[in-house]
Amino acid sequence: MRDEHTVICSPAVFELTSAEASAVPVKVDLTYHSRDPYAVRASFRTGSSSVEWVFARDLLHGGLVGPAGAGDVRVQPMPGVPAKVQLELSSPSGHATFTTCATTLGDFLCRTFEAVPAGSEYSWLDFDMALSELLNESAHD
Repeated sequence: MRDEHTVICSPAVFELTSAEASAVPVKVDLTYHSRDPYAVRASFRTGSSSVEWVFARDLLHGGLVGPAGAGDVRVQPMPGVPAKVQLELSSPSGHATFTTCATTLGDFLCRTFEAVPAGSEYSWLDFDMALSELLNESAHD
């Protein structure tokens, strides 16, 4: 583990898309912590509350250039609109498709790779923190 710790935050706007209605802009806060180097957190602000999803950094990065992911999360360049990225999220409570600016997402990811280069993530892991979070989650279930 490294002694220094980096947090990278970036606001973004994702558009919730639907075949039945016009796209709805949703403010999203993207956050990256060097102590959890494989993950990107996205906090979708919905009115007075927010919904948080955690994505693999590599999944988002791969989705900038081609289809990535399977199951609950899929990311890909938007067909016919390479300046946008499409993000599909599925959960037991529903399915949502978002689009966002590929440049905004790419710039954020570049900053994360500058802070923690690909292949060096393991040396940045904070095992004590991860174990503590795991034990706290288990105690609340």
